[in-house]
Amino acid sequence: MDWTRVEWRKSSRSGSTSNCVEVGHGGEAVGVRDSKDRYGGQLEFTRPQWDLFLARLSNR
Repeated sequence: MDWTRVEWRKSSRSGSTSNCVEVGHGGEAVGVRDSKDRYGGQLEFTRPQWDLFLARLSNR
């Protein structure tokens, strides 16, 4: 996956602080990276893994 071509987003609720993560969707993968270190790599998830992660968060 070429993560340089992905549009990264951060939550509008994060405000002006720099302690955030950004999420990028690329094809069948989802990436999560540190907004302070955009070139430091990212965690990569498949779409099913990402969907499960979000579902578990919403059940808390």
